[in-house]
Amino acid sequence: MYELPKNQMTDTEKAILQRLRVWIVALAAACLVAGLGIGAFLAGKPTRAQSEVQVAHAPEALSASFAEIAKRVEPAVVNIDTVTTAPEIADDSDEDGQGQDQASRSMLDQLRRQVRRPARGVGSGFIVDAKGLILTNQHVVHGATRINVRLQSGEQFRGKVVGTDEETDLAVIKVESSHDLPVVKLGNSDDVQVGDWVLAIGSPFGLDQTVTAGIISKKERETRYFTSFQRFLQTDAAINRGNSGGPLVNMRGEVIGVNSQIATSTGDYNGIGFALPANEASFVYKQIMSQGRVRRGYLGIFLDSVKSEYAHVYGLQDARGAIVMDVRDQDGPAAKAGIQANDVIVEFNGQPIENAQDLINKVASTPVGQTAAVAYLRDVNNHMERRTANITVGERPPSLAPHEEETPDQQKKNQPQAVNNSIKLGLTLAELTPQMASENHLVGIRGLFVKDVDPSGILMDASPDTFPLVREGDVITRINRVPVTTLAEFQRVVDSLKAGDPVVLNVSRWNHETERVEQRIVQFTYQ
Repeated sequence: MYELPKNQMTDTEKAILQRLRVWIVALAAACLVAGLGIGAFLAGKPTRAQSEVQVAHAPEALSASFAEIAKRVEPAVVNIDTVTTAPEIADDSDEDGQGQDQASRSMLDQLRRQVRRPARGVGSGFIVDAKGLILTNQHVVHGATRINVRLQSGEQFRGKVVGTDEETDLAVIKVESSHDLPVVKLGNSDDVQVGDWVLAIGSPFGLDQTVTAGIISKKERETRYFTSFQRFLQTDAAINRGNSGGPLVNMRGEVIGVNSQIATSTGDYNGIGFALPANEASFVYKQIMSQGRVRRGYLGIFLDSVKSEYAHVYGLQDARGAIVMDVRDQDGPAAKAGIQANDVIVEFNGQPIENAQDLINKVASTPVGQTAAVAYLRDVNNHMERRTANITVGERPPSLAPHEEETPDQQKKNQPQAVNNSIKLGLTLAELTPQMASENHLVGIRGLFVKDVDPSGILMDASPDTFPLVREGDVITRINRVPVTTLAEFQRVVDSLKAGDPVVLNVSRWNHETERVEQRIVQFTYQ
């Protein structure tokens, strides 16, 4: 039989083999494509199903988290009932009872017995130390002659006040127990973010161990009745009367706020509640436990924040710093160090100052008696000159508002008619005469007397809701760094303003509470 030589093929065989190779490659490619498609289909189907399962179970998982947190925290949340003795009814009768018959005296005695019923209150709190130390609001226990504390376990104790802090409306009370009590942990409120889930636990209307859920709606919220140390966490978790002093907890079961106030038109829950941040509560608690009271640093000055208008007018690169509106205490730490009104404090102990509240917080947390290095800017011949001073921090007096004063009791005086009306700003001004200065406690002040403030003027539009920036009886001493003693001088500056220009006013004001003239800085944008 004829055999082909080894490794040799005919042309026909080579053509067939080549076609076969092409078909094999094509088939492999088709299989690969089909495999990828089927794999993607099979892989995608479970993925979608898994997502649907996760979505379906998300509410249940959240519910389980709420239940777990409540179970963990509730044993340390307490119900607080207080009793306050009612004041006695004044007895207007003569010492010997003359002029009052026996029937009248009997009726008065009966009325006194009926009226002098003890007043009762209810609130909440939470245990922060196993030895029986409890945080709550000061207003929950204020004036109480008896404090009853009840735990979830049913145990009841008599509480006593260890210390209070009016600035933050916080109180520490203590109960005596023969065993350790359940506690909650204070978390870091600085880590809280708007939108975080939170639980509020307490005793609204005396219904103890009530849990409500919501989110953090806002941080650093100021309310109508707040102090410099009450920048609240705002939440939509339901808070009602009786919730005061209870904890606001995060999803780790840590207390990040103390429920303190509500915004309401009815007296009850309207969807907005406020909790004091846990970091401030922790500071107060540690101070009370270590010193028996809260001691905060103090400089003795009124402050305002540098805003864009002030920065523009005074040629500052950034709207940062705290303006010294007035030196409140002439014998205080700042005055002794040479700080003056209109200085701008930009550093405290080597740390930059963002605004007035930032400086207040830094000073307040500085130990009393410690010396701090302060850097500030002073306006010298229209140039902001940088200076430094060492200030020995004093102790802050109670109930002091360092960045705003109490609203003085304004009394209208019979003054000469103003000869000019600054319509653009909504101010009716008059040149300050010696007689006007004497009648309004403004001797030695030079400027323009504010006769009237138009409610529809620019200044009123720029004013916050709590108080107007400029009031009747004020004296404007400078506008945009220009001293003004005549109406013509003031009007020249106002006439040069155009929409969008910054305006900074220096204002002198008689304070009826302190009985002295105080300085103010007013910043706004001309519209």
